[in-house]
Amino acid sequence: MRWWLLAGVWGLYASFGLVASCLSPLVAQVEQELDISHAAMGSVLGAWQLVYMFSAIPCGLLLDRVGSRTALTLGIALISLSALARSAATDFTTLLLSVMAFGLGAPIISTGAPKVITEWFEGSNRGLAMGVYATGPAIGGTLALTLTHSWLLPWLGDWRKLMLLWAGVGVASGVAWLVVSSLPRFREAETRRRSVGSLPQLSTMRELVALSDVRLLLALATGTFLIAHGVGSWLPALLQARGMTTIESGYWAAIPAGVGVVSALVVPRLAIPRRRQRLLFALVATSACSTLLFQLAARPSLLAGLVFQGAAATVLTPILVLTLLELPGVGERRAGTASGLFFSAAQIGGVVGPMGLGVLYDLSGGFALGLGTFTLIALAIMLGITRLQRTERPTEA
Repeated sequence: MRWWLLAGVWGLYASFGLVASCLSPLVAQVEQELDISHAAMGSVLGAWQLVYMFSAIPCGLLLDRVGSRTALTLGIALISLSALARSAATDFTTLLLSVMAFGLGAPIISTGAPKVITEWFEGSNRGLAMGVYATGPAIGGTLALTLTHSWLLPWLGDWRKLMLLWAGVGVASGVAWLVVSSLPRFREAETRRRSVGSLPQLSTMRELVALSDVRLLLALATGTFLIAHGVGSWLPALLQARGMTTIESGYWAAIPAGVGVVSALVVPRLAIPRRRQRLLFALVATSACSTLLFQLAARPSLLAGLVFQGAAATVLTPILVLTLLELPGVGERRAGTASGLFFSAAQIGGVVGPMGLGVLYDLSGGFALGLGTFTLIALAIMLGITRLQRTERPTEA
């Protein structure tokens, strides 16, 4: 049954990826129709991360209180509503608000997915399951990037109709989740866990933040999200600035997601405690190399940068979350709250990344300054990883 649950979570996360990525290949069309600047569009692309930053902790607390079934259903409903509202946007403000709505549902999916995995999977299967669900947003993002200009936009004729399509996909994944989470064993397990009672919320957060490794992981999450969301949100525009057409940039921008699928199926299983620190260091170093390669216009260099970005970005988050949840003092009962803290901190970077890259582009007339800043941030993250204590076997609290 647990594999059906994993499939349901994967569908929710794939819809998450679709809606999160669906505006990136449409930047030029949306800017022209709504008459907004690159900096304003950067604010739109980073708007949901801003909301996410403040809603992740309450969503994690909600998850621990009401259970995965109810919370994840609410999360995908809000994501679908965000896509629906985008289709009706008439100016910068309405587009901004519609994207911000995504930030209310997204953290429920982000915090709920690892909670389901930690509850139903153990040992190496837990790492595998973490990797499998992490392919969801990668594949969803790939579909949004590759199909938009090559097939869906010519077929539908309007980016607004495309938003309606993605809203429908979100609703379908929500229905599928309701079906698999209605299985008797899952409902019984949810009832048992809720009958135990929830931990005091404020004291739980204080205890978690008091742990030095928790604080360090929150800082690392902020930096990794800044780079991943900054590069990911502007990748089609960056490639077009290197001379590609809109269709070419869509296909090329999907390369990191495709590489990320393979990486997510292989790398998390290798992230056992004794070598996790070295693996994290290598992944961030790979991400740093990608930001350097994106400075070059030669297509082989861009291809290498895309491969490096995909190999690192997709798996850094599940490995960091796994590291957090297996820290002594965290445990299964605090999984929702701990994940909420993680993603709340991470989305500070998720906000600053797209907005900062857009602002630096407008100031300098190109992406070089922003990419150089990302390289320096990656080096700082690598330094932080060297201070991370190696976690031992999982300790349940």
